[in-house]
Amino acid sequence: MWSVLKNVPYRRLFAAQIVALIGTGLLTVALGLLAYDLAGSNAGAVLGTALTIKMLGYVGLAPVINALAARWPKKRVLIGADLIRAAMALCLPFITDVWQIYIVIFLLQSASATFTPAFQSLIPTILTQEKDYTRALSLSRLAYDMEALVSPAVAALLLTALSYNNLFLGTVAGFLFSALMVAITVLPRVSASAAPQTSLWHRTTLGARIFWRNRRLRSLLALNLVVAAPTALVLVNTVVYVRDVLHRPDTDLAPALACFGVGSMIVALSAPRVLDRFGDRAVMLSGAAAIPLVLAATAALTLLGAPGSGWWLLVGLWFLLGAANSTILTPSSRLLRDASTEETRPYVFTAQFSLSHACYIVTYPLAGWVGAMAGLGWAAMALTIIAMIGSAGAFLSWPRHHAAAAKEPAEKEQSVEQSTRQRAGSRP
Repeated sequence: MWSVLKNVPYRRLFAAQIVALIGTGLLTVALGLLAYDLAGSNAGAVLGTALTIKMLGYVGLAPVINALAARWPKKRVLIGADLIRAAMALCLPFITDVWQIYIVIFLLQSASATFTPAFQSLIPTILTQEKDYTRALSLSRLAYDMEALVSPAVAALLLTALSYNNLFLGTVAGFLFSALMVAITVLPRVSASAAPQTSLWHRTTLGARIFWRNRRLRSLLALNLVVAAPTALVLVNTVVYVRDVLHRPDTDLAPALACFGVGSMIVALSAPRVLDRFGDRAVMLSGAAAIPLVLAATAALTLLGAPGSGWWLLVGLWFLLGAANSTILTPSSRLLRDASTEETRPYVFTAQFSLSHACYIVTYPLAGWVGAMAGLGWAAMALTIIAMIGSAGAFLSWPRHHAAAAKEPAEKEQSVEQSTRQRAGSRP
């Protein structure tokens, strides 16, 4: 797996990703504690609202920004987005009211909606061999898991000596380091034809139209809903479980979140071998089957007041949810690569970024507001139902026999784009 790091441009971008995500992990811990300071037991509702605003920025802005920036140099786009994220993170220690959280999070995540799809769409261009790309996806999943493992551990250590507001400075440093790594990396040249000469509306909706025409990508849409359910429960309500239900100290929030990351990391490490043996469909749908079961167990144990409210069972359930999530998230970019060409790849990755985060507009409010008004057990039950709906859609949408035609949708889309540009060029 680690041999892919011999590629110098990818190694630098991977380093940028790791450090930026560690900073983001510090942000997650500090934001939860800031919300608890400002809102007390309603912290889950505050986090749910903040994360919903974040998702609205992702869903509404990502396709438009990608379409506008299609002809801009990728390096400038990435560096500019990192600098904006650093500036917004620097504002967080000075927040005194809940509404200020909402504004800063919207601006910060709007910059992330610019950075992340552009970053992800670069990797298949740098690593053109399938085995290398699969290894890179596993490493990328590991990097995301660092947010839920290493950064919470660092946060727990820092919280023993510092106020949580100082954690936001780590986030600023992470984004600045990411900008530096991008600045010194030689990125591949993208041909001029990779930015279609079509209308802004056409470019904005191109990725979503490719998703709708491809059965495997329609299944991925349903899988995005499955993933959003446990993620919302963990990110929104862990602080409430730890502080209000289990009456444990602030420092226990970090290891609880870390268990979610450990489960994901173990699956990501084994992903290349497992995917080679079983394929994308079997691996991803196994996660889709497991997540509703674990969420249902969480809901039942919370509602019944069984020993499931104890610390060790909580971290065990979080571990299982992280592992099941990773079986879906790690291979997902392989589907995007197979369904796109060099020309359409940025739009497909942006569509996945936007459409996947649209699912959180449903799950974050459910986790936050249902948890605050009706209790954590009912919130977990509502998210179980959401995961079941997504799982059913994924099983029904994904064709069993697709290997021979895996590249066909991408080739068809390329032909469609060429025809569209020809028609556009012929207009007076």
